[in-house]
This record gives sequence, C-alpha cells and structure tokens, in this order.
Amino acid sequence: MAGNFWQSAHFQQWLLDSQDLIQERQADLEVLSEEEYMKIMTFFANFIQQLGESLKLKQQVIATATCFLKRFYARNSLKCIDPLLLAPTSVFLSSKVEEFGVISNSRLISTCQTIVKNKFAYAYTTEFPYRTNHILECEFYLLESMDCCLIVYQPYRPLVQYMQDLGGEGEVLQLAWRIVNDSLRTDVCLLFPPYEIALSCIHMACVVHQKDCKQWFAELNTDLDRLMEITRYILNLYELWKSYDERKEIQALLQKMPKPNTQPVPR
Repeated sequence: MAGNFWQSAHFQQWLLDSQDLIQERQADLEVLSEEEYMKIMTFFANFIQQLGESLKLKQQVIATATCFLKRFYARNSLKCIDPLLLAPTSVFLSSKVEEFGVISNSRLISTCQTIVKNKFAYAYTTEFPYRTNHILECEFYLLESMDCCLIVYQPYRPLVQYMQDLGGEGEVLQLAWRIVNDSLRTDVCLLFPPYEIALSCIHMACVVHQKDCKQWFAELNTDLDRLMEITRYILNLYELWKSYDERKEIQALLQKMPKPNTQPVPR
C-alpha cells in the first residue's frame, strides 16, 4: 500500500477530469438525463450504505465500496454490468482491501436478498436475482476495469486531523463527517483529492454552525476555488434531494436505465 497519496495510483490514475467523465458517460446520457443518471447512482450508493450497515461494516469499507462502483461506471456504461450486481461485489471487494475480513458468500447474498425485500421493495418487485458465482465473476471485471488499483484514500483521516488543528471537534466535526458521507453521492471522489473534500466539508460545517474559520482557511496553502467547486457539487445534491422522492421515482428510472443484454433468472 502506498503510504503517500501523491505517489499512489489514486492520485496518478483515478483523479479524473469532469469533461472526460461526461464524455465517458455519453452512451448512458443518450438514454438518461444527467439528473436521472445522478439519481440512479445515488440510489446505488444508498444501496451500498444500507448493505454495509446491515453487514456491520465500518464507514471506511462502505466509502471504498462506493468509490469502486463509481470508478467502474466512470469507465463503463450502466449496460455493461447491472449496478444491483456491482454494488454487492464492490462491498465484497472493499471488505478485503480495507482488511475488514472476507464476508462469507452466503451471508452477502442472504443480506442482499433481505434488504431488497425489506428496504428496497419500492424499487424492486422481484427478489434479488444474483448468486455467489455472479459476484465472483463480477469481481474479476471490477478488478480489471480498475486496473487492480485498489487503494482508495478517503477524506475521513484528513478531516479529523484538520479539525484537531482548527480546534472544533464537537458538532462541527460531526456535521462535516456527515457531509463527507453525503459527498459519496456525487462525483467529487473521482475528481478531487481527499484532503480537498475534507476541507470543503469542514468549511460547510463551519458556515452552518457559524464558526469563524476565515483566518484558519486563509493560512492554508490550498486553492479556495477548488474547495468552492466541491461545495457546489454537494449543494447540487442537496438541491436535488429537496424535490426528489426516491420511493416514487426510482422504479421508473431503473426501468429506463440501460441494461445488460442478459439478466439472470431468479432461482
């Protein structure tokens, strides 16, 4: 594992340009609007979060799984692999990469079946259709697509370190941590280094709690325009959530979503 972010594959290969990202999505954006695409990706980030919490995984594992999913679809169309299969595969791989321990295949599948039935019945009218062999095959394609670049640097560690320096580890830290979690529903993990994401979330939390941090930010050697760009991505997500009812809309969006030519038949 690279101990230095600047020497890592995350920095060298997986910080993408926003225009390249849009270009890679052109096939999907011929079928979906950018907003519809964002809603679908948000849904599967929520699915990973729910699956991770049901499996009692650490947030770091859940965040890395979400980044794996986003990295795959940064290079591939939604029709290459069903996100309902890629989401648990990302969790399965992330648990090993983050040294949480391997999740047993049977437990992973049974948990997916349970949450599809109990938590996401508004999205799916049939049971979870995939089995262990699908997960293992999908893991191979995921590894290949990411060129085996498995180390993901997350904003959580720099967030805590910055907050210790700023001297506000209570409610500001809690809110900033939640904003980092929300940022996983946007593209910022593909576009910006984790320390910038952490700083942007701290700034947003300070504004909400009316904590004066102008001098602290002024002394930082960082590009404030880039932090504002991250903030815009996150605020756009919050703006979307104001008018978006996932329970009412997602089923139609999943029907519209580009799909693989072959779908497994539930057994």
